[in-house]
Amino acid sequence: MDPMENSKQCGICEDEKSSGIHLFRLFICSDCETNMIHTEPREEKYQYYLHKLKDIQQPPIYS
Repeated sequence: MDPMENSKQCGICEDEKSSGIHLFRLFICSDCETNMIHTEPREEKYQYYLHKLKDIQQPPIYS
């Protein structure tokens, strides 16, 4: 089985990765998840992550 067969595009780094999490409709690779967790608010990359995450839309809930 090809490891890239199950890959998805990360919504942060935009690379094709096979492991990560889904935050609503956004896939975040494990590398970006780790980097985001360890980024302090005073760091420049913090603003980059906020910009990437601001467009996340919660999927509709049908009752």
